[in-house]
Amino acid sequence: MSFSVIRRVLLAQALLFAVAQLAAQQVDPATVSKTDTGKVKSLPGITVSAVTHKEVIPAQKLSGQELESLNSFSVADAMRYFAGVQVKDYGGIGGLKTVDMRSMGTNHMGVFYDGIQIGNAQNGQIDLGRFSMDNIESISLYNGQKSDIFQPARDFGSSGTIYLRSRRPVFDSAASMHFKGVVKAGSFDLINPSLLWEKKLNEKLHFSLSSEYLHSSGRYKFRYKRVFEGSGNTAWDTTAVRENGDIEAQRVEAGLFGNVKRGLWNVKAYFYNSGRGIPGAIVNNVWKRAQRQWDRNFFIQGSFQKNIAPKYDLQVNAKYANDYMRYLNPDTTLLYIDNNFHQQEWYVSAANKYALARNFDINLSTDLQYNTLTSNLDGFVFPKRFTSLVALATAGEIGRVKLQASLLATFVSESVTRGNNGGGNISVSAPSKQEFTPAFFLSYKPFRQKEFNIRAFYKKIFRMPTFNDLYYTDIGNIALRPEFTHQYNLGFQYTRSPLHSFLKRWQLQADVYYNRVTDKIIAVPKGSGMYRWMMMNIGLVEIRGIDAVSDQSFQLSRDAVIHLRATYTYQMAQDFTTRRNPDLQAETWGGQIPYIPWHSASLIAGMQYKSWKLNYSYIYTGERYHNSANIPENYEQPWYTSDVSAVKNFILKRTACKISAEINNLFSQDCEVVLNYPMPKRNYKLILSVEL
Repeated sequence: MSFSVIRRVLLAQALLFAVAQLAAQQVDPATVSKTDTGKVKSLPGITVSAVTHKEVIPAQKLSGQELESLNSFSVADAMRYFAGVQVKDYGGIGGLKTVDMRSMGTNHMGVFYDGIQIGNAQNGQIDLGRFSMDNIESISLYNGQKSDIFQPARDFGSSGTIYLRSRRPVFDSAASMHFKGVVKAGSFDLINPSLLWEKKLNEKLHFSLSSEYLHSSGRYKFRYKRVFEGSGNTAWDTTAVRENGDIEAQRVEAGLFGNVKRGLWNVKAYFYNSGRGIPGAIVNNVWKRAQRQWDRNFFIQGSFQKNIAPKYDLQVNAKYANDYMRYLNPDTTLLYIDNNFHQQEWYVSAANKYALARNFDINLSTDLQYNTLTSNLDGFVFPKRFTSLVALATAGEIGRVKLQASLLATFVSESVTRGNNGGGNISVSAPSKQEFTPAFFLSYKPFRQKEFNIRAFYKKIFRMPTFNDLYYTDIGNIALRPEFTHQYNLGFQYTRSPLHSFLKRWQLQADVYYNRVTDKIIAVPKGSGMYRWMMMNIGLVEIRGIDAVSDQSFQLSRDAVIHLRATYTYQMAQDFTTRRNPDLQAETWGGQIPYIPWHSASLIAGMQYKSWKLNYSYIYTGERYHNSANIPENYEQPWYTSDVSAVKNFILKRTACKISAEINNLFSQDCEVVLNYPMPKRNYKLILSVEL
């Protein structure tokens, strides 16, 4: 059934394109020049104004100087400064780092790099630690979905989205080449050089090449203290050095950016290769581990956008990704493991936007995606997944009301081939799935002369079980249903930009929300024993919360400016999962879910005086539990970190230079983001940047 739907959609796409081409040939060129919004030389300004005009739910965004002021080594570090976000960090530069928004789970976050989603069909988790800040121009976080409806269907398919935008070449009339070199050195034997080269091939074609090398021993001191349960007496109190936390990684990106008549296009190739130690959890005062992991990630993607006719725009995206991961545990006293996983993804999308009226647009997007996974894991089958998505979205304005609505249709078909040793306990694939999920967004501006907006949205969406959930040897369950989220949000945004005032700009936004996650996929004991597990749909989580973000800019003098950004989050995320063990259910029923604090906050403060910058950033994570059983044995204390940096810009022989000194975890606090994974104490970094 899904294939017939796909054929009809593709036929409609082809007919729509043909009609638009015919309309474009019939239109008077003089009229096109007046109404066309796709001309190359005016496109950037028009694009920005259009997004602002249609934006219903504004994004949280870090870019420019505000992003540079953070002592952030990777994208995951910068994500800590967004309201409603929790980052799971397993310690050190090479530790796995994943993001959870509003307690709905890591797999419900969509991560997009230059407009196209980064996928992981194996486990659904994207390690944001592998994305360096050196080539990132902006980071945007959207609750629900992006307000711009002119996007692929897959953009509508997550509970929340992170958009990473890499640096795009921009040249003035005199320049034809840019070069930027950065060298970072610091604690834990850190060496991290990166290079960026941009070349203007001609007026309509630009090229960019970015590369980076990372090396760190990952050795840092930590304190491990535990008490005997029930007695309060100290069991262990040790100061040691974190072992097996080293990493060596290389990243290379190349991009080609072009302009065509009434449109633009780009092609990007990305390669990341790393080998790292996995220090593992510290249990019973044992902290020396020998596990290793190797990752190799490659993708090539392209995007084409063109104004076909005065009211019709077309966007086409395509991507191929090839990911390889090897995990080695050579410790034969436990269990020798040497497994590798190889996944591939093919993806193509077409989005069609048509302006029905001056303030009313409609968009039809169709996506096709194909994923495969192979492994040498004993008993593993080789799954293949074909996904087709169709999204119909509208956006418009009626007076001071902005509206947006979308309906996403998702069709999933899977197959498996007998893998290693006959494929273990799985012989057939998971059944095909069809889901239709709506979303509604509204914004109202009650005062014509005030920049004050009230916003609200509802969204129903789901996440598919991953290949590991369905097919992992002896654990996977092909009967799993998708995991659904229902999101309700009500908030406001107020912006004030007074002229001739000490307060240069002030923006305040706050939201209250309720999320309900049903059919949550969790691991439960298989049979009467606790040594074998199976994935099942028995989870239920309800989340109630408040997010608040405040941004201010102060003009102290002509040469001195202060920027402040503060965030606060309150969340009550309760686990109402039905347990097989009645005693366990009594402990966990209504408990705060693991690692979600009731209170969290952050502060970014930056002061610029002439060529000097002084930055301070602060993160606070309140008390929480590492298990849904909210009992004293599972209690985790609050923790906080303070980072400071000083930056000096100067010119050396007509070359722009910058030197930065950073101190992270200024007060050297002992903390664990994840239980038994201690974080580094006070550490230092020195950065030298040269730009031509």
